[in-house]
Amino acid sequence: MSKTPPKSQDYESNLTEAADYVVDFDNNKRSFMDKVQHLLHENPALVPLIVLVMSLGVFAILVGNKFFSPFALTLILQQVQIVGVLAAAQSLIILTAGIDLSVGAIAVLCSVVMGQFTFRYGFPAIISIPIGLVAGTAIGAASGWLVAKVKLPPFIVTLGMWQIVLAANYIYSANETIRSQDIEAQAPMLQMFGHTLKFAGATFTLGVIFMVILFALLTYVLTHTAWGRHVYAVGDDPEAAELAGVNVKGTIISVY
Repeated sequence: MSKTPPKSQDYESNLTEAADYVVDFDNNKRSFMDKVQHLLHENPALVPLIVLVMSLGVFAILVGNKFFSPFALTLILQQVQIVGVLAAAQSLIILTAGIDLSVGAIAVLCSVVMGQFTFRYGFPAIISIPIGLVAGTAIGAASGWLVAKVKLPPFIVTLGMWQIVLAANYIYSANETIRSQDIEAQAPMLQMFGHTLKFAGATFTLGVIFMVILFALLTYVLTHTAWGRHVYAVGDDPEAAELAGVNVKGTIISVY
């Protein structure tokens, strides 16, 4: 029995049909929920934004039009300015697939050091502020070193550092309180983020403005610099990032 070899025309015809089938498959109509799911999968940052908008809508219904008044909205910003700055710092660590439970305690220690150097040791505020920031940076670098070099889990490292820093705060400050009147009289620079600016019926503090500038700066750094791309690469796959020439350990230490 003889077999007739397939013609090239048949092959081309089959190939064309296959290509058309693939195109038809790619263009299948998706439901609205499928499109929403795909959009959220491609842009996960939209999830908290949607939750925020829904929360604003609920509170607006419960409270009324007063909720959207300039006074109310700026008051909310004033309440979240400290948490917002800490959240911006925490987001860098989360992008590297880590976590820092000690960030709040470190922020308190920075303020304690600034206050002690100003009121106990007599340093001017312009010097005490950098000293406090250096103290917080050093503690963060120690946590980063334990995570990157010693290979300890970030949760364990920062949980322990949290308790250590809390104890250090209590011992170093002797549980003393510095009155706001004394700060205003002797070191007003320590309260500079509390100064207010009025614009279009709204009252903004310098802390809110600093928070917005910090968000914009971090957004630019993460999306337009090599260091920002390294942060994403380390969080996605540290081994692949290291093979690509990224200083994984240095990047982890830097975010802490």
